[in-house]
Amino acid sequence: MHLPHTFRRLAGANHRRRVLLAWSEHWRRRSLFVIGGIAVGACAALLARLADLAQHLFAATEAAYQWLPWLLTPIGFGVSAFIAGRWFPNSQGSGIPQTIAAHRTADPQRRGRLVSLKVAFGKLALTLLGLLCGASAGREGPTVQIGAAIMFAAGKLTQRAQSGLIVAGGAAGVAAAFNAPLAGIMFGIEEMSRSFERHTIGLILAAVITAGLTAMAILGNYTYFGSTSASIGRADWFAVILCGLVGGMAGGMFSRMIIAAGNALWIRRIISGPKLGAVRFATLCGLGVVVCGALSHNSVYGTGYSEVRAAMDGEGSLHPSFVLLKFSATVLTSISGIPGGIFSPSLSIGAGLGADLAPLLGAVDIHALMLLGMVAYLAGVVQAPITAFVIVNEMTDDRAMLMPLMAAALLAHGASRLICREGVYHSLARKFLDNRSTHSI
Repeated sequence: MHLPHTFRRLAGANHRRRVLLAWSEHWRRRSLFVIGGIAVGACAALLARLADLAQHLFAATEAAYQWLPWLLTPIGFGVSAFIAGRWFPNSQGSGIPQTIAAHRTADPQRRGRLVSLKVAFGKLALTLLGLLCGASAGREGPTVQIGAAIMFAAGKLTQRAQSGLIVAGGAAGVAAAFNAPLAGIMFGIEEMSRSFERHTIGLILAAVITAGLTAMAILGNYTYFGSTSASIGRADWFAVILCGLVGGMAGGMFSRMIIAAGNALWIRRIISGPKLGAVRFATLCGLGVVVCGALSHNSVYGTGYSEVRAAMDGEGSLHPSFVLLKFSATVLTSISGIPGGIFSPSLSIGAGLGADLAPLLGAVDIHALMLLGMVAYLAGVVQAPITAFVIVNEMTDDRAMLMPLMAAALLAHGASRLICREGVYHSLARKFLDNRSTHSI
């Protein structure tokens, strides 16, 4: 007589057990994602501190021994290329093409090779080596690949769909590297996934917030280029048009050169020979960077951040040939195959481009022109106009420039596409999807 009651009680107990297990699994996954976000923020802060130290050590060494870069930079480039190719394949270049390819591919083995923790470690170490040797490179692109690798590892522990986690990790890397959470979100949507995916946006927000707060706790709440109060008057909008078009075309030219060099592997074989071609080519690229450094009075090494920040603060001026030589040094660094990003150098080149246009524009605030040049050149390189104007606006905390930056980014995007039909990151990502080469920019 009591069997039905007993069965109902057992069924209820089993249901409660399943609910508790489901909730336990849910919170276990969430906790791992939070830990992953914290790890991304901590790695971004660590790379930022060590990158600044590496650049400081190179500058101090160069000041004490002016002949040393002629040996240190070419040898450092060759060593970095050798280590990357021998022990850390898929760590070359900025890391953003690898991250995009990992998000797109459905092959779990290929995805693991592109964003593994081993690759992340190599990326961090070799990016620092490049900056220690004077490479014209940045740390933000590498932070994207490192962030994607960390979140990918967290996804493997939870059996969660990993493509969304890769986007979230990359977005968190941008946010933590620049202290620019909105830019991180837009980068994840506009550049990484190129769509608004409802099931992914929650992951992106959670990763950006967690990584951003962690980096902020370590580095403090700062604006990358400080707070500016530049503005554009009603009569000065021609400056927006000029900066947008010139910056966009220059950015498109940079992208086209990088893509062409990445596809023309025969150039490397002709220059370097069949044996150890990648190492020899990287060494020659390093020598070219030293030539650019010598001609610019050593102002084109590293990210270019300190030179641009000093110019924006009125504490110095950029070298007359800064744009041309920084452009050349960044191209050489990028095609050399050593790990290192192009975000920061692009911002520096854009700032110099805006400053160079100042004599043509009369009384327009030079600081405003530098900001317009930054957003235009960056939008021209990556062809992600929303990310470009958001990131520059957040880095300078200048609300008065929001509309001019938006307009310049839009113009630059259109101008860039006249020269290069596709953004550099997505074009290079196809090489990893086609599995044609692991030596990429």
